[in-house]
Amino acid sequence: MTESKINSLVGNNIRKYRLMYNASKGSLTQKDLAKRIGVSTSLIGGLESKKVSQGISLFNLYKISEVLDIPIEKFFE
Repeated sequence: MTESKINSLVGNNIRKYRLMYNASKGSLTQKDLAKRIGVSTSLIGGLESKKVSQGISLFNLYKISEVLDIPIEKFFE
């Protein structure tokens, strides 16, 4: 798998699990998620965008998994 495909997979899964969080636990916008993990809203937007193939650090991905309360490996499925 290429780096671009991995970035796309992770970004799509961040969006998927953030929306699932919204359905079960309440609203969590890109801005809210960014604020809770200490990054810019544009980073979260870029990750979730199908037009942008942006990478993310393992540390930030870990923080997102903590906020969304899912195992980090779910982002790679």
